[in-house]
Amino acid sequence: MNRRDFFATTALGGAASVLTPSLNFAYPNAVPAARMKLTFKPYTLELRHPFGVAVNTRTTTPVVLTTIEYGKFKGYGEASMPPYLGESQESVTKFLSKVDLSKYENPLELETILSDIDAIDVNNTAAKASVDIALHDLAGKIMGQPLYNMWGFNKAKTPNTVFTIGIDTPEVVRQKVQEVDPQFKLLKIKLGRDNDREIIEAVRSVSDKPLVTDANQGWKNKEKALETIHFLKEKGAVLIEQPMPKEMVDENAWITERSPIPVMADEAIKRLPDLVKMRGAYHGVNLKLMKTAGLREAHKMIALARAFGMKVMIGCMTETSCGITAAAHLTPMVDWADLDGALLIKNDAFKGITFVDGKITLPSAPGIGAVPR
Repeated sequence: MNRRDFFATTALGGAASVLTPSLNFAYPNAVPAARMKLTFKPYTLELRHPFGVAVNTRTTTPVVLTTIEYGKFKGYGEASMPPYLGESQESVTKFLSKVDLSKYENPLELETILSDIDAIDVNNTAAKASVDIALHDLAGKIMGQPLYNMWGFNKAKTPNTVFTIGIDTPEVVRQKVQEVDPQFKLLKIKLGRDNDREIIEAVRSVSDKPLVTDANQGWKNKEKALETIHFLKEKGAVLIEQPMPKEMVDENAWITERSPIPVMADEAIKRLPDLVKMRGAYHGVNLKLMKTAGLREAHKMIALARAFGMKVMIGCMTETSCGITAAAHLTPMVDWADLDGALLIKNDAFKGITFVDGKITLPSAPGIGAVPR
């Protein structure tokens, strides 16, 4: 039995089975004679402020917006491509040009369709996610239910999202924190350069909120990294993401064994095989749809991470409210959420989830619930 068949027939593969009934059943919204049609277009997100992480600072993020039409229904998705994913608008549109959805009679057979799309080429996870998200949106609309209902999740159990503060001068960091501190219960602070303590002290000069911290692979010495983590714990940090480069597996595991706060993998874990390979090297994982190739695999990874006794965060890239809202439907099952990506941009192409005092509030519309502006 190959890998694809194994996951399709085990309990992990069954995670998405609620979305794959036959259209022979009497779905009032079914359109048996229709065929799906995929279209896509490039779009550039403009950030409200320059966004600095350990390895770069940027002011824009390229995305590709996707639409799948099926009769009167439209499902929406997107691919967001920060530099480290290695994808571009050109690579995404090239991949999507190979996707032929017209050959599938049943748009609810997501396991079959998405497995086929995954097999088109290796990597291309953001491109694959853009189809996955649109298909889930379409399935929900056909079935007349929001995704959280289709998965059996309690939408009241969504967590608070963090709000991310990129690396900058202490003065700018203080200004950014003061702008958002009253609206959010958790702040995420980007670290990984040579001014980590200065940034944390700047944050603490204007806010006492709990901190999620993220080094983005920026630390290279495990002893100094662990010393910094103890400092972060004293300053109210609740976790640290990806302290060292993903290739330094032993060093990250050494830190995990000694850290006073959870150590979460980000760049080190993209998909299911990575989660298996890195078991024990981290306390938990930050899942992002652009890494996992979409909702289907992220759903399975949550189940597997829980079986491994790991903590789970749902994160994001800088994305529109389409991708952010899609990911938010998984949040009743996780420990933390980092879904502020659409709040960091000036030209959001969609309306979707809202935040009430920082808490994620899911839309009740069928599918994802994200609506084009």
